[in-house]
Amino acid sequence: MKTNVQRDHARGMRKSMPRAEVILWSYLRKRSLGGFRFNRQAEIGPFIVDFLCREKKLIVEVDGATHGDDHAVAYDEKRTAFLRAQGYEIFRFGNDDICRNLSGVLDSLLAILDMLPSTFIRR
Repeated sequence: MKTNVQRDHARGMRKSMPRAEVILWSYLRKRSLGGFRFNRQAEIGPFIVDFLCREKKLIVEVDGATHGDDHAVAYDEKRTAFLRAQGYEIFRFGNDDICRNLSGVLDSLLAILDMLPSTFIRR
């Protein structure tokens, strides 16, 4: 169940996205990537994910420098285990990947989306 605190936090995150997330979102929004619908800062259980394609149960995470320390790695492992247990696939891209090789990131995402089964019929 989503709490008001979690919902408010997700809204705040949507308003202050890092540069790499803004760039990626400009290609994911409005079904711009292969016709797939993505949400940003979506709530799944107790966690907020960067981007979510519900149809394919695909989570796209954009990782910056803060994801390298021991505490962040342990948190990410716990979070990933929970999300995978819910049936989600998680793919991570670094900020540098998006800023320096956006076309490669988008090509990779399309290939991943094409490989994953749909969880419902697209309209």
